[in-house]
Amino acid sequence: MALDLYSGDYKLFRDSFRKFLQAEVIPHYHEWEEAGQIPREVWQKAGENGFLCPWVEEKYDGAGAGFEYSVIITEELARAGTHVMFPLHSDIIVPYIASYGTEEQKQKWLPGCVSGDIITAVAMTEPDTGSDLAAIRTTAVREGDHYILNGTKTFISNGLLSDLIIVACKTDPRANPPHKGISLVVVEKDAPGFSRGRKLDKMGLRSQDTAELVFSDCRVPAGNLLGRENAGFIYLMEKLQQERLVCSIMAQGLAERMLNYTIEYCRERHIFGKPVTKFQHNSFKLAEMATEVELGRSFINQLLEKHLAGERVVKEVSMAKWWITEMANRTAYHCLQLHGGYGYCEEYPICRDYRDVRIFNIFAGTTEVMKNIIAKEIGL
Repeated sequence: MALDLYSGDYKLFRDSFRKFLQAEVIPHYHEWEEAGQIPREVWQKAGENGFLCPWVEEKYDGAGAGFEYSVIITEELARAGTHVMFPLHSDIIVPYIASYGTEEQKQKWLPGCVSGDIITAVAMTEPDTGSDLAAIRTTAVREGDHYILNGTKTFISNGLLSDLIIVACKTDPRANPPHKGISLVVVEKDAPGFSRGRKLDKMGLRSQDTAELVFSDCRVPAGNLLGRENAGFIYLMEKLQQERLVCSIMAQGLAERMLNYTIEYCRERHIFGKPVTKFQHNSFKLAEMATEVELGRSFINQLLEKHLAGERVVKEVSMAKWWITEMANRTAYHCLQLHGGYGYCEEYPICRDYRDVRIFNIFAGTTEVMKNIIAKEIGL
């Protein structure tokens, strides 16, 4: 039987989260876009209501729920056009702590991640290194009971707001191949030698703070090593399936949102004496988009069931990541075109969505990287 996230407890949870968005997020989102940052209080309110890391075990103050509840949160955020990065925190970053952290680390950090008192970031990308993680230059040298970190990271979501940053760094710069020298070290916000660089002025997702991070002889307790030394690249690869699935779900939800309100707009907007939908070219264009959006939804639902069952679907998730994010961008282009001049005005949602969706086929692995992975997976 296909997974139904619109009935029973799932429906109750979805309705509750929608009410949270209506009360705490949507009325203020334009203000946050202008400010370029989301207030910490929103994270804490989300935590109070059980909307952060719902899958975390009860002994760490979580609800012990399934990943399905995270999917509901991700979908509803996208469909509301509100890109508060709860999914980044809950389903991409915190799982590293839950999977690879020691019991002491879990006890120390997970409750705060659930409550919203701890906001997380992951620092992989560097000014000269994007998708090629093996080429990172940030180093962590062991000195007694500490690691000394040196390097710069960029494009870090939650870069300014974060309390806890998982940093990918080289603990063995001479490793051959290079990726075997990468470790994950957790840097806390008050670590000596850690500073925040400039906040990046982005094309879209403007309410989500994105910044540079600087580590200058940054001293971190050796106990903040996540998992085994020099195993960081393996950990990153193990978590990419869920990361890219989450990104695909976000893009799918945004595509559904844009199509739905564009259909309504075209029904109401008249030109040459009749609704925009009554012109064959326009109705065909909407029909094409509706077909692609439906195909994306079917693919996502299949992958979600396989992921929940613990299956390895790296190839299929890579396919979804490139195709659905590209489809969402095509949808944005045609939806804006159907709005005409109004689509170019900020008062209409397509204007912001058009800007926001552009990053989806870049972050978490570009379309080109996804195609490389697929090629390898099919033996090319």
